[in-house]
Amino acid sequence: MRTVFATLLALACCTHAAAETLVVGSKRFTESYILGEIIALTAGRAGEAQVEHRPGLGNTGIVYQALRSGEIDLYAEYTGTIEREILKGSQVSGLEGLNRVLASQKLAVGVPLGFNNTYALAMREASAQTMGVRAISDLARKPEVVFGLSQEFIGRNDGWPGLKKAYKLPQPSPRGLDHGLAYEAITAGQVDVIDAYSTDAKIGRFRLRVLDDDLHYFPVYDAVLFYRADLPQRLPRTWAALQTLQGSINASRMIALNAQAELDGLSFAEVAQEFLDGREAEASSDKPALAKGSFLQRLFAPDFARLAWEHLLLVLVSLAGATALGIPLGVLAYRVPRARQWVLSGTGIVQTIPSLALFAFLIPLFGMIGTVPALVALFLYALLPIVRNTYSGLADIAPGLRESALALGVSPSFRLLKIELPLASRSIIAGVKTSAVINVGTATIAAFIGAGGFGERIAQGLALNDNAALLAGAVPAAALALLVHGGFELLDRWLMPAGLREPVLKG
Repeated sequence: MRTVFATLLALACCTHAAAETLVVGSKRFTESYILGEIIALTAGRAGEAQVEHRPGLGNTGIVYQALRSGEIDLYAEYTGTIEREILKGSQVSGLEGLNRVLASQKLAVGVPLGFNNTYALAMREASAQTMGVRAISDLARKPEVVFGLSQEFIGRNDGWPGLKKAYKLPQPSPRGLDHGLAYEAITAGQVDVIDAYSTDAKIGRFRLRVLDDDLHYFPVYDAVLFYRADLPQRLPRTWAALQTLQGSINASRMIALNAQAELDGLSFAEVAQEFLDGREAEASSDKPALAKGSFLQRLFAPDFARLAWEHLLLVLVSLAGATALGIPLGVLAYRVPRARQWVLSGTGIVQTIPSLALFAFLIPLFGMIGTVPALVALFLYALLPIVRNTYSGLADIAPGLRESALALGVSPSFRLLKIELPLASRSIIAGVKTSAVINVGTATIAAFIGAGGFGERIAQGLALNDNAALLAGAVPAAALALLVHGGFELLDRWLMPAGLREPVLKG
């Protein structure tokens, strides 16, 4: 077991260059993607370090853990989130107060970007007028109102639990929605109230009313850089470049940048590039929407080769480790009856754990995000089909064949290697093939913890509610699954002992 994990770790580490780098992170919503690109491009122009942007890492907890562990060096965060969610409501405010508390974690905040992106609740304007709702407190008298809130907001300390208590809201537990899908859900009338960010471009587009926070529940969420405390000393020229972003983005400009991505169809990198080049970034109603390009152009975009390599790496390395351990475990279950239940039940239990939950659990366990926890999770998911098929293939061998081997007086090891495993090879290869195809699909979720692959496009498509972006990630993942399946069909024919191949009928 230790050998397998060591192999996985070594292979994963080989994929990263040992050069001085600055790693920028971002969360999984439009504004964070854009700010991550702006930060990365600004740092790259300093020419002091190789800059890498790891987009769409997930919610606050995952990105914060990545910063603490040193997997990333900085990302754009909000002061209210740091106060309420990360520091769990500590009575601190202002950059100086936050830095005093964060010093023990070797973290710091600085470079206020110039805008406040606070949480808000929003309703359709027509519904709000009909129901007479202008402030959040009005919702306390409307128990029939249906809330549709993002999963992160539902669980945050500064989110739904505290809001419900502060305003004495009678509504039951809200429906959980991805933030990128919430606007379509409220427009379609599936929900009445959603949580929004005050700089969301879609608030105006979908004619929503932002409800007045009349009890001042939400704190100020000033956008700042959240970084490793040693960054200014480690990369002084890069830090000087990043400081030029201070006060450079006001609220209206941020809304315009979000609109360029969500409404006009620019990529996050293009939005950031235009902003830094000083081009006009203000969106207006009479500005024509920019073409997003054909689906084939988006499918075979410049990042296609990188994403394909990352996806294939995750699948093949995890599958190699699972095969190396799964076949011996299947043999153990076959040869040692007392271990059988433990082996089969143990590998089966892993399959009951939701994939995203397992990825999230492995992050604090390994103290890092990205390739390593993703490989371990995929390795664990791949075990069950291989173990079960190995055991079943061996257990299904006709008793007469075993007795013949015993009568010949061959050793147990010879019988296993030369007779039983070849006879079970069809079942074993089928298990490996099943694991490979399953892992191609499961690997798309690894993008939510920064492991790359075609899941990056799926995550961005969800953030933008862009079906074309979703398909640009889903289609190559499905094609890869078909290629892997076809490859194992050929491997099956090549590895299968000649005596076990199905006879070819000749007419």
